[in-house]
Amino acid sequence: MIYNIIVPLLRGSIVSNLLRYITFRAIYAAVTSLLISFIAGPYLIRYLKKCHIEDNVREYSPESHNSKKGTPTMGGILIILSILIPALLWADLTNKYVLIMLSGITFAGILGFVDDMVKLRKNKGMRTWVKLSSQIIISLALGLWVYYAHLKPGYESLTNVLFIKNLFLNLGIFYVPFVMLVIIGSSNAVNLSDGLDGLAIGVFALAIGSFIILSYALGNINISNYLNLLYLPGSGELTVILAATVGASLGFLWFNAHPAEIFMGDTGSLSLGTILGLSAVLLKQEILLIFIGGVFVLEAGSVLLQVAGFKITGKRVFKMAPLHHHFEMKGWPETKIVIRFWIIEILFILFALSTLKIR
Repeated sequence: MIYNIIVPLLRGSIVSNLLRYITFRAIYAAVTSLLISFIAGPYLIRYLKKCHIEDNVREYSPESHNSKKGTPTMGGILIILSILIPALLWADLTNKYVLIMLSGITFAGILGFVDDMVKLRKNKGMRTWVKLSSQIIISLALGLWVYYAHLKPGYESLTNVLFIKNLFLNLGIFYVPFVMLVIIGSSNAVNLSDGLDGLAIGVFALAIGSFIILSYALGNINISNYLNLLYLPGSGELTVILAATVGASLGFLWFNAHPAEIFMGDTGSLSLGTILGLSAVLLKQEILLIFIGGVFVLEAGSVLLQVAGFKITGKRVFKMAPLHHHFEMKGWPETKIVIRFWIIEILFILFALSTLKIR
C-alpha cells in the first residue's frame, strides 16, 4: 500500500526511489512484523487465556506434555496478522506473485482457524475427510491460478531439476496435481512437526530464510544469469512477504520458546505450511523443497514409516511418531531436541543452497 501510493505520488523523490529497492522494503517489512508480534503478542495471550482458548494435551502424548495443558493456542492469528499487515504496507499489491501468496496465506489460515474452533468445542478437530477436502479445494485453486497466471510464459508446467543447468521437467497435465501435492504435503508436514516448543516455528523460519535468498536471486536477471538459474520477472517481490514471514516467525518464537506461553495451533501450522509449499511452487523449486524443508520431510516421513511398518510387520519402527516424540521417549530434554533439529535444518539448507552452484 505504501509502495503503490507513494511511488506514483512522489515520483523522482528520494523516498520514492528508496521504495523501489526490494531490499529496503523487505527490511522494513521484517521490522514491522517483529514490532507487531512484540506489541500484540502479550495482549493476545491474555485474551486467549481469558476466553479459555487453551491447548488440550492428547491422551497418547508423552507424559512430559502434561505441563503444557492450559497453554493458550491459536497463536497462528498473531503470525498471520504479523505477515499480512506488513505485506499490505510494503509489498507491490499489483504483483501476481504477491497476490497469489497473500491469498494462500489467508485461505489456509481460515481453514486452520475453523479446525481450531471445532477442536475447542468438541475436543477433536474437523473430520479428516472434511479437512482434506478443504485442503484439496484450496490447493487446486492455487495451482490453477499459478498455471493460468502465466508468471513465466512458456514455463507454466515446468519444474527445476537439480544439479543440471537449464534442465526442467515438463509435467504437462500433471502440473496442477503436483502443485496440490506439494502444498498439501508441506501444510501437513509443518502441522505434524508442531509438537515441541519452538520446533516448527524455528525450522520454518530457517527454511523461509533460504527462500528469501532464492526469490531475490531468481527475480534479479544479473544474479540468476550468473548462477545459471531460471529468471522469473517479478518474483523478487516475494522477498518482501517472505521477510515479513521471517520477522513474524521470530516474533512468535519469542513467546513460543520453551516454556511456551502460546501455541500456534492449526491456524498457524496450516498457513505456514502453505507459505512454504507455495514459495517452492512460485519459484519453480518444488524438488529443492525436499532439502530446504528437510526436517519437515523427516517428521512426515517418520509418521508414514511408522504406519506402514506397523501394518506390515506389526511392530513399531519408532518409539513414537512423529520423529521428535521418538527422542522424547528416549529421554532427551525438549530443548535439546529442538536445538538439534534446528542444527540439522541448517545443514539441509546449506546443502540446498550449494546445489545452486553444483550444476
